[in-house]
Amino acid sequence: MAKKHRILIIDDSEPTIAGLEAYLGGKYHILTALNGRDGIRIFEKNEKRIHLVLTDLILPDLAGSDLVSLIKNRTPEKPVIGMTGWEYDPEGFEFKLNADLMLKKPFEMEELDLALEKLISKMHTKKIRSRATPKKTQVIIPDFIEHITKSIFM
Repeated sequence: MAKKHRILIIDDSEPTIAGLEAYLGGKYHILTALNGRDGIRIFEKNEKRIHLVLTDLILPDLAGSDLVSLIKNRTPEKPVIGMTGWEYDPEGFEFKLNADLMLKKPFEMEELDLALEKLISKMHTKKIRSRATPKKTQVIIPDFIEHITKSIFM
């Protein structure tokens, strides 16, 4: 099978990255980062080529929640899976972080594989729908925008 999807894995644990890369590397192109700042740099450089981000939530240099927010604000359609070894309420955490899915470490690789397939498939379905549905044209009045900007920043 040809590798056609690219996944960015961000985790400060080298053994975790090595294990994920070994398991997923036969099926996906894998990019890795050992901290949040490197993860952001790699994401920004390869944004259009990355299909999904898998990130630890506890990183030494950046809160995982900030990383998830940055990615989702920049590319809301891009799936993000958060991983953590901490106790949490999965639904509450996903909602709070705006992550597409949360995985509690340790997790089964098969569980991760199914989640990746589901989220990537869902992402492609959204792209097909958005191409098929014409977007409504939005008229923006420049004077109104200027007025709002001045009132907020002055």
